Amino acid sequence: MISKPDKNKIRQRRHLRVRRKVSGTAECPRLDVYRSNKNIYAQVINDDNGSTLVSASTLDKDVSGNTKVEQSQSVGKLVAKRANDKNISKVVFDRGGYIYHGRVEALADAARENGLQF
Repeated sequence: MISKPDKNKIRQRRHLRVRRKVSGTAECPRLDVYRSNKNIYAQVINDDNGSTLVSASTLDKDVSGNTKVEQSQSVGKLVAKRANDKNISKVVFDRGGYIYHGRVEALADAARENGLQF
């Protein structure tokens, strides 16, 4: 019997393929998304010196919402607000190999609505 490929390994390979081309700089950092089964995390990263400039997740106390999609929207708003506070307005979106749908899409749309350009 042939075993089914692991979805997470496929996602990681997809992410590495994209990361060869997408990189964040000081002028235009990378907005990275990681999605677990329970939480979602977003970071604005400067890849030139390997530093995280801004981060937000569903573990923050400022995040509200009943469903995972609502929480993702709240994380998108929060990361955009924190980035704007540090004078970051333009970013490169890195969806982390996830499909642009559901929670990832909600986070991206909320970040766009709150001032981030990508």
